Amino acid sequence: MSDPMSGTDTPQAEPPFDDEFLAAEYVLHLLDAEARRSFEARLAAEPALREEVHRWEAHFASLAEEVPETAPPARVKAALMAQIDAAPEGPEGVRRIFSAWRMGLGALAAALVLVAALVLVPILTRPDFSPAYHVDLASADGDLFVAAGLDAEQNLLLIRRDQGAPRPGRALELWLIADGAEAPVSLGVLPDENEIFVTLPAELVQQFAGATLAISDEPEGGSPTGAPTGEVLAAAAVETL
Repeated sequence: MSDPMSGTDTPQAEPPFDDEFLAAEYVLHLLDAEARRSFEARLAAEPALREEVHRWEAHFASLAEEVPETAPPARVKAALMAQIDAAPEGPEGVRRIFSAWRMGLGALAAALVLVAALVLVPILTRPDFSPAYHVDLASADGDLFVAAGLDAEQNLLLIRRDQGAPRPGRALELWLIADGAEAPVSLGVLPDENEIFVTLPAELVQQFAGATLAISDEPEGGSPTGAPTGEVLAAAAVETL
C-alpha cells in the first residue's frame, strides 16, 4: 500500500501476538464453532491475518516431511502380515487388519515413542485439481459417506464429506493402507469442513496406487497411539482414474 504523503510503500501491519495463536488454533481446528466463525469473518477483511494463517499452514505441513519412518518389531509385523494374507477383501478384511495391529501395539504402547498423525490443514483457496486416484468411503448403515481424490502431480488430496459426523467427544480419522504395507498410516482427523484440500508428503502420495483408505472412530483429537484404536466405520480400495 502506498503512503499518499511520501509516495513510499507502507508495509502491512503484523498481526497482534494473540492473533498468532488464534491463527495456529484455527489451522489446527482447535477453535469452537463460534470462535471459528468470528475468526473467518476477520479473515475476509484482514490481509495480515490471512498471511498468518498461510504461514501456519506451511509450518504444520512441513512437519510431516520431517517425521522419520519407524519400523514395527518383527513379531508384530509377522502377525500383521499373517492377518493380511488371511483377510478377505473389503471393509471386513480391513477391520481384521486393524484389530491385529491394535493388539500388537497394545503391549508396546508405554515403551514406544509414536509418530504423530498428520494434521489435515485446509487450503484456503480452491486450486486447480486433476485427480489421478479416487475412492468412495461409505459406512454399512449409510450414515457416513466420504469421497476422496488425489492429484498426484500436486500432492493434493481432496476430501469431501457428503454425509455423517463424529459422535460427541469423538473424531473421524482417515487411514492409508498401502499395498503390502506393514501398518496403516494416519492421514489425519477429518476437520469440520465438508470439503477441504490438503497437501500430502510425496512419500505418501507414492503409496496410493493399489492402496485402501479407511475411516475409524477415534477419541477427540485422533488416535492417541498412532494406530487405529476404534471401530472401522468405512473402507474401500483406491481406484486409478
